[in-house]
Amino acid sequence: MTGVPGYDEVVVGRRSIRGFLDKPVPKELIAEIIGVAMRAPSSFNNQCWNFSVVTGEPLEAIRRGNTDGILAGNPDSREFRRFDKVPDAHRGRQIEIAKQLFGAMGIEREDKDARQDWVLRGFRQFDAPVSIVVTYDRVLLGSDIAPFDCGAVTNALVNAAWSRGLGCVINSQGIMQSPVVREHGRIPDDQVIMICVAMGWPDAAFPANAVVSNRKSLDEAVRFVGFDD
Repeated sequence: MTGVPGYDEVVVGRRSIRGFLDKPVPKELIAEIIGVAMRAPSSFNNQCWNFSVVTGEPLEAIRRGNTDGILAGNPDSREFRRFDKVPDAHRGRQIEIAKQLFGAMGIEREDKDARQDWVLRGFRQFDAPVSIVVTYDRVLLGSDIAPFDCGAVTNALVNAAWSRGLGCVINSQGIMQSPVVREHGRIPDDQVIMICVAMGWPDAAFPANAVVSNRKSLDEAVRFVGFDD
């Protein structure tokens, strides 16, 4: 295991990668990563997660359909639950990371074309060579089990990938047009599309890949109860 990063090093060092090398990722390596990720905690051991790993022309078809649909004004058809309006405190953190990314990429606030181009990159899953579409069993639609399981396994997946030199970004923009994703990802009707993970070899020259998001402090997030201070 010499040279393999430790757990803390992986978790603290991992970044969301939005620029990838034009280099394929071996199927066997992806299978290994998913196998490790599936050791994630699962509510009541349901293991309701499923994975559609897409590359090549099927992924290009998803990119085209997703982007064309958005540009044509088709409504967002993502299948997972989300807020219609993000609460202000959380929206503030979204704005903060957007400023970091735009700053790294040299995108000025008034540069509408560059900002639009960045948004379209998200719809294309940042041109990653691989997309892993995470789904859950439809029989659990509306339960709390599915979001717990899918969140746990997705976290484990991106960390397992990072420990092997691969970069990922958890990306909901890439599944905005769910019918397109379902068709070209060959996703069965008995599964609900939760999220996708864009995966590939990080491009060290891509400025946004150096961005490290700020995190809440322990004082903001943690309450210790019953301890003798």
